[in-house]
Amino acid sequence: MGKMFRNLERFNIYYNLTLRETNTFIAGSLLIVVVISTFIGGVSTLQTAYQLTSSLIPRSTIGTIVSVTMLLELSPTVVMFVIAGRIGSKIASEIGTMRVTEQIDALEVMGVNSVAYLILPKVIGGFISIPILVTISAFLGHFGGIVAGHFTGAVSAAEFTQGLQEYYEPYQIVVMYAKAFTFGIIMTTISCYQGFYTKGGALEVGTSSTRAVVYSCLAMVVADYLIAEIML
Repeated sequence: MGKMFRNLERFNIYYNLTLRETNTFIAGSLLIVVVISTFIGGVSTLQTAYQLTSSLIPRSTIGTIVSVTMLLELSPTVVMFVIAGRIGSKIASEIGTMRVTEQIDALEVMGVNSVAYLILPKVIGGFISIPILVTISAFLGHFGGIVAGHFTGAVSAAEFTQGLQEYYEPYQIVVMYAKAFTFGIIMTTISCYQGFYTKGGALEVGTSSTRAVVYSCLAMVVADYLIAEIML
């Protein structure tokens, strides 16, 4: 982490690289985030409706439970596991391939700070793109819940929206973004580290990609607990 800020090149170089990485992260993960978030919201609505069998509990409670669950856990955490498999493995394999083919050594021979040139744009790109993807996920999770509830008759759109509005707290958004920024930093730094210190050949690149995803998910689970303990 410390080496990323030493002997930096011109600002416009990192600016262009960061924009490219941010665009790649968002474009590469957008489709899977859209599909998974929509269906997670729908499934959460149906399962919550299945468990609320008492007539004494208003149906609007379904919207409340789904909304809180999406904002606090499903969008920033579960979706991030999928993004880690998509983006984390890509980062580790990309940098790992450059390491085993000696492209990183060539950069260092030319006097370029390879850590800053290769890793800093990815870390900043993850810091920017992950909250955007989590925001899209949260929105589509609510949308999927409304659609699933309406077409199955589990809860009407008006009841779902009523429950969402009655018990909504802005602090839930703060917690969601705290997790999103933290997970973005964790995933990109761990993936870059695993790729940068790859040794061997193509087989080791695959191993580094696997470790990057596994270690990122484990670290995010621990961070998820700590954030919940501190902020909630």
